[in-house]
Amino acid sequence: MAYISFQPQDYFNTKLWTGTGAENALTSVGFEPDLTWIKRREVNSHRLFDAVRGATKFLESDSTAAEVTDAQELKSFDSDGFTLGTATKVNASGGTYASWNWKANGAGSSNTDGDITATVSASTTSGFSIVKYTGNGSSGATVGHGLGSDVKMVMCKGLGDTYGWKVWHTNLTSGKTLVLQTTAAEDTDANRIASANASTFTTSGTFSVNESGSDYVAYCFAEKKGFSKFGSYTGNGSADGTFIFTGFKPAFIMIKRTDTTGDWLMKDNKRPTVQNPVTSLLYPNTSGAEATGVNDADFLSNGYKIRTTGTAENASGGTYIYMAFAESPIVSSNGVPATAR
Repeated sequence: MAYISFQPQDYFNTKLWTGTGAENALTSVGFEPDLTWIKRREVNSHRLFDAVRGATKFLESDSTAAEVTDAQELKSFDSDGFTLGTATKVNASGGTYASWNWKANGAGSSNTDGDITATVSASTTSGFSIVKYTGNGSSGATVGHGLGSDVKMVMCKGLGDTYGWKVWHTNLTSGKTLVLQTTAAEDTDANRIASANASTFTTSGTFSVNESGSDYVAYCFAEKKGFSKFGSYTGNGSADGTFIFTGFKPAFIMIKRTDTTGDWLMKDNKRPTVQNPVTSLLYPNTSGAEATGVNDADFLSNGYKIRTTGTAENASGGTYIYMAFAESPIVSSNGVPATAR
């Protein structure tokens, strides 16, 4: 069994800070990020910035809004982090913030694997790519993602429209999609990301994913043993909840109930600073404040153990999908068991 040959923190890391109200160069991310997802923990919408679209441009995960350019939000991606301007959504004096950072491969290059030529920034090592493309208006069109292995999850948003986010996950029911900015269950939609393989993802319909002349960004994820895991589970309704085997101690997990309505949930290994249980939650589908003590869980050396009866995470018989990234794998690159941290 092949495991990662790098430290997980080389490709994903959570960064916390307190805002200064003045230009603020943040370091200790561990790499130059290509996707930085920021949330003020008290209030305000989520901000997603990436190196392909350019540092000053953001989308909101909790909104259908088109891309916005603001030079006082995220000003630049730097060698060990990023620099913020004075905007209160990312750097209000005294505000507390979380960011989740992924490394791809910089500003990207042309990819002609699909029917549509795209600009792709891809890390085949960690299984993450950023894809920017212009729609051709053809249902069933394919777009290259550059990862060279089967993609397990795609999050796609039109840059100039207000149709919202479309999420494809390998464990959704065939023909169904999720919407990132709402609590909606998986649903049938003619306009969606329909499937993905080792070289491309396929669009269905046109609106939201492939309208002629419209620009889109897609964040694509392949699974890498010891670094990332994408799957599903069934809740048991008990405070001694479902255990999800990931093969690593999680650094980050995002969960969504699919069989009925429920918030998207985000947890990481930096909030709170004392574990376990992990008690701090943020919600990608809302601008609301961080919640604590609502959906508790343990980050264990080999997976994720739910400690709640909350229906957003563990309803009896409920169906859920998740994405998870590692703090430390069970087995290191030389085959020696990793020390649990």
